[in-house]
Amino acid sequence: MSHRKFTALGTASQVPNTRANQHSSFFKWDTEGFLFDPGEGTQRQMIYAGITAPDITKIFITHFHGDHCLGLPSILQRISLDRVQHAIEIYYPASGMQFFENIKGISSFYDTAKIKPYPIEGAGVIFSDDKMTITAAELQHTIDTFGYRIQEHDSINFIQEKLDKLGLAGPDVGLLMKNGTVIHKDKEVRLEDVSIIKPGQTFAFIMDTRLCPATIELARKADLLVTESTFKDEDEDKAIRFGHLTATQAAQIAKEAEARTLLLTHFSQRYSPPDDDFQTEARKVFPNTIQMKDKMSFVLERPRRAV
Repeated sequence: MSHRKFTALGTASQVPNTRANQHSSFFKWDTEGFLFDPGEGTQRQMIYAGITAPDITKIFITHFHGDHCLGLPSILQRISLDRVQHAIEIYYPASGMQFFENIKGISSFYDTAKIKPYPIEGAGVIFSDDKMTITAAELQHTIDTFGYRIQEHDSINFIQEKLDKLGLAGPDVGLLMKNGTVIHKDKEVRLEDVSIIKPGQTFAFIMDTRLCPATIELARKADLLVTESTFKDEDEDKAIRFGHLTATQAAQIAKEAEARTLLLTHFSQRYSPPDDDFQTEARKVFPNTIQMKDKMSFVLERPRRAV
């Protein structure tokens, strides 16, 4: 059974506080482990959350502001320390190449990590295999910033009862999958007659940005949408000025894009309890919104049956 769990390792924005670490997110997607924007203190937050360096298979950096990348040096060193055997891909804006090189060489350590850097030049597909396609889109922040969308491919599930009723088995089933039809007992059997399509799930990750068309493009019909929510409505002017979203704007993206669930993170330190309720504002526009806290997880359930 597939296991897909998103964990908010840190939910603060520029400055951590006693309630929240700088931003970092981890998404366990079956055998993959996606680490997003590791801010300062990510290694420690991973320990609290029970996530290890070998769990990481890909790292995504949206942009090179410190609260989204200053935890990367310790992560790279931990990957070496723990002798992670598999290669780890790192995706980041190509314009930040020098920042990435500085991060890799920030201190002396015995480097055994198998790192595959993938600098992103522009919007489009950055990874694809037989299971998923990952795309990047340019956002509107104060420096080059990308959002990410993970789209699982649709799959075909045979209905065993229908195969048994027709007496269809073995090589004929393989031919049916390959060609879409097969002649069995002098009759044509079509793939759609004995199977259902299982739609792939979609995950979208949107950090520092103003409202822009790319946010909708990334979030379109996402099963799980994670966005920044740096400011509350009362500070919308600051959100526009500094290239961020308010909670309501994040909800507007989810609503227009017809997303299924919205998770809010990346909150400004200017708000303290009880004035740090972003969820209530967002739910006025998009009810299925959850305000994340450090080390809080959300399990992405698979639909029981596709149509």
